Amino acid sequence: MSMTAVHRVFNFAAGPAVLPVPVLEEIQRDLIALPGVGMSVIEISHRSKTFEAILAQAESDIRTLGGVPANYKVLFLQGGASTQFSMVPMNLLDAGATADYIDCGSWAEKAIKEARKVGTVNVAASTKDANYSRLPRQSELRLTPGAAYLHVTSNNTIEGTEYKSLPETGSVPLVNDTSSDMFSRPIDVARHGLIYAGAQKNMGPAGLTIVIVRDDLLQRSVARKATLPTMLNYAVHAENNSLYNTPSTFAVYALGLVMKWLLQQGGLAGMATVNERKAAKLYAEIDRTGFYRGTAARDDRSLMNITFRLASEELEKRFVKESTAAGLDGLKGHRSVGGMRASIYNAFPEEGIDALVAFMRDFEQKNG
Repeated sequence: MSMTAVHRVFNFAAGPAVLPVPVLEEIQRDLIALPGVGMSVIEISHRSKTFEAILAQAESDIRTLGGVPANYKVLFLQGGASTQFSMVPMNLLDAGATADYIDCGSWAEKAIKEARKVGTVNVAASTKDANYSRLPRQSELRLTPGAAYLHVTSNNTIEGTEYKSLPETGSVPLVNDTSSDMFSRPIDVARHGLIYAGAQKNMGPAGLTIVIVRDDLLQRSVARKATLPTMLNYAVHAENNSLYNTPSTFAVYALGLVMKWLLQQGGLAGMATVNERKAAKLYAEIDRTGFYRGTAARDDRSLMNITFRLASEELEKRFVKESTAAGLDGLKGHRSVGGMRASIYNAFPEEGIDALVAFMRDFEQKNG
């Protein structure tokens, strides 16, 4: 049965999130047996030539899409971005050194909490007092000379803010949690020491985390081999081509299909054009009359997670109930902040934006 005959709601969930229909159709078609292999991708050994080829192609396409330089390793790991909150300091923060963190959202706050369990952390700037509705400016950063690294969260999924240009760090390596905007727009990998992202928003299904790490930082992991748990050491995963243990094979396969789809969309520049257009339509509606109120500072608005409020919680409850009934799923804001959130990642279709805008106008007419 073709996917086009299946009823699909518009999925505004923050993650696991919408995947491209052509990718889902290809998975569906080949799920029982991969062509020429005679078994499902869910069943094949991670040590097989077939899977090694799937992994190699996925990495190659990541490198092509992101313009990843040769002196960076691409790792396919498990445990989500939350495990990276610990792995980053465990691998990169030497005893006696300090790691700088920008506290710009709920997930950044969690990353800081985990890093403090490992070593010395300096919060270089925080916008918590503004409920993370804006990002710290460069002039606000109080950076540690010779810091082990500076950690930033490029897009704040819960609060709906996104960096338009990354902080300047000088010679200090920049570590970037890009979980909710990775590959939604061009990325300058060479500006980073390490990039990490859970795949389940823009890149594939849940269960896979991508880490892109520069070779000189990997040397810090090499020096810790005797003391760090093996599974938490970047160098071990790099040396074993992400096959030290059984990786999330199905998620790697699906991510590979999404990478191929992204290349067909004109790569990251092509994706950015579409994502900017989608977000602009929605922000224009939020700003049109004042019935809806965007919660993120205008200069810092995210293209991925669009957050807004209505005049009362009662109205917001009605909006969620009626939008869900209208086939617009997942618009309720994160439980920690309330309000509304439309997550419109790479694979979210533009007609879903148009449907939401039409619903918002109708809801305002009835309730305004």
